[in-house]
Amino acid sequence: MSIHKSLKLKNTLERQRSVLSRWERIEKLKDQDKWEDGDPVLGLPKVRTKFKVKSRKAIKKAEAEAAQEGDEE
Repeated sequence: MSIHKSLKLKNTLERQRSVLSRWERIEKLKDQDKWEDGDPVLGLPKVRTKFKVKSRKAIKKAEAEAAQEGDEE
């Protein structure tokens, strides 16, 4: 059976994925200086994929605190 066209997601590759491919993991490890050329590609350490995004309230609160500290100096 095939999936009805109304049930298909249009932008499945644009969303945040929970699993990275091996090459994506190696690139992230290179950026963190935890992997060098010649290291084995099997048994790679875990790589974090998602990060919590601060809510708008938390951002405004942090900006207000920063502004208060700037006024005090």
